[in-house]
Parts: sequence; C-alpha cells; structure tokens
Amino acid sequence: MTLSRQVVLRRRPRGLPLAEDFEIVSQPMPVIAAGEAMIRTLYCSLDPAMRRWMDEDSYSDPIPLGAPLRCLCLGQVQESRNKELRSGDLLLAMGTVGQHSIVPEGRWFSRVEPSGNWPLSRYLSLFGLNGMTAYFGLLDIGRPQPDETVLVSGAAGSVGSLVGQIAKINGCHTVGVAGGARKCRRLIEEFSFDAAIDYRNRTLAQLTADVRAACPQGVDIYFDNVGGVVLDAALAAINDRARLVECGMISLYNLSERGAGPSNIWQIIAKRATMRGFLGREYLDRFPEAIVQLRSWAREGRIQTREHVDVGLERFHEAFLRLFDGSNEGKLMLKIADPDQGDAAGP
Repeated sequence: MTLSRQVVLRRRPRGLPLAEDFEIVSQPMPVIAAGEAMIRTLYCSLDPAMRRWMDEDSYSDPIPLGAPLRCLCLGQVQESRNKELRSGDLLLAMGTVGQHSIVPEGRWFSRVEPSGNWPLSRYLSLFGLNGMTAYFGLLDIGRPQPDETVLVSGAAGSVGSLVGQIAKINGCHTVGVAGGARKCRRLIEEFSFDAAIDYRNRTLAQLTADVRAACPQGVDIYFDNVGGVVLDAALAAINDRARLVECGMISLYNLSERGAGPSNIWQIIAKRATMRGFLGREYLDRFPEAIVQLRSWAREGRIQTREHVDVGLERFHEAFLRLFDGSNEGKLMLKIADPDQGDAAGP
C-alpha cells in the first residue's frame, strides 16, 4: 500500500504552539472520486491564519483533532477525475500540510502557468495570496490617493512589505512598523519606505510618539497586520476620514485569554474614520487582474519580494514558529517536493 505523510493536529495549542501539538503520520494514499483531483504538494504556505484555524472558536471551520492541517498549497496534479485538470498541471489550491491533497469538485483553485524566469515559489508569494491580499486590501479598501500617509504594521512581512511598495507606487508617503533595527533598515533600503518605526521595547506612549513623529501630517490609511499596542498607537494619529484596513492581528493569536480591545477605538468616531476587516478570498475572481499588474511592476523593478523557504515536513513546527518570533526573512513556506521529482530532503 502506498502511503502519504501529513502533519495532523493532535491537540489544540494553548498559547504558542508546541511540537507536541502536532504529529507527522503516514496514511493511505487518498482515493479520488468523480470530479476530484489529487495534487502532489510542492510548497505549503505557512500563514498566521493557520494558528486561528487550530482554535475551537476560529472564524473559519476549526481543524478537527486528528485531521491534517489546512494550508494554501502549490502543487502538481498527479491524478485527475476533474475535466478541467490534467496530470502535470500546476495549481494553487487549499490543501493540507503534507505530501498530497485532494481538490474536491467545485473547490477554488488557480492554475499556475509559469512565465519568464520567476521561480515556482513566486506563485505562492508575490503572485499568490499574499500579493493578492496586499493589492486588494490597499487599493480596494484603503483607496490611496497621492500624498496621503500610509502606515503599515508588520511591514517587513510578506504582505506588509508589498503594501508599502504598492502605496509608494501610488504616490503615498509610507511608514512601516517592524521589529528590530535590521528589519527597519530593510524597509527603507529594500522596500522603499520613507520611514520605519521599531516597536520593540516601546511602551504605548513611546510608540504613539514615534508614530506621530514619523507621520507629521497624520495617518490617512493604516494597514494592520498586528493589532494590539500598534493599533492603539495608530488610532491616536489618524486623520479625519482615515481608512483602517484590518488584515491580521498576529500579536493576539497566541494569547490564552483575550484581553481588552484598543483603548483608542473612540477615535473612529471622533475622526469619522472607517475600519474594515477583509479576507483575501473575497477577491478570488479578480486574482488574474492583480497578477497582471504585479508581474508588470516586478518586471519594471518597482516591487521586490523576499521568501523564506524551509525544507521537509520534519521542519514544520520550527518553521511555523518563525511567524511569531520574527526569524523568517520573507514569505514563509515549507518546500515538500520538486516538480516531477522525489520528495525534498529534510534537514
């Protein structure tokens, strides 16, 4: 019997996930039904949202105990009973952290047609959900105008770094918040931010003063990937009719108890601002539009992206924790295999 390895959820994490919360198991190869396809996973995207899916009170369907972890995958069709897919096709699809995933009939997928000299991993970063999230979150919800000030938290991350660059392309003054002097330098030198704020070891009062100093004209758009104290500091500096784009709140995901909300939330009323959350999947039918524009900007050298790739299922827990300790150096993903070749070697 041919087996496929998967990372399953053994217990629900309390606080920061522990290695004991997960297990790598070998299971019989899935059998596909009519309309389905089986993909051989090449790369798994590791994203903060996965931590929330592990909780019983997740905003999405919680991952059942004993079930494989969900993630966005870049894979190659190995077997298909779906008339739209052929063996060998490359695609993005919601799958699992493991060697193989089933793409059910009617489930969203996006065919990947490599062009130019882009590495395959680019279709899971700049041309994947992270690029789509930055593109539509800023342009559709933030609605940037020339000379406006855009403040981005988690600015050195895979989404935040793209938001800052897209804002700059649209003529905005860009300020990024990141952790550590090295990442702050990267914001300015590599991602073209106008200013950077290091949030580490700063009180709310200090961080508020930092935001006001870096944004002397106030904040017109705040793109939030972090929540917590950075959101509070941003609220203190928003302009009249500011737009707050709520993409993520990674600073809260590992709290064992939910704390109080932002103390400055009244600013939404005082400044007649809007605060809107969104999910990248809202824009699935418009992904091709964004990919065309992002490819154009990348070819012109107007937008840069970084990737951090760990290799092998055995590295899952170590790699996943990079999302929370800040040790990832770009869009975080786990490489499982190469196209039409064997499994990627472990550590």
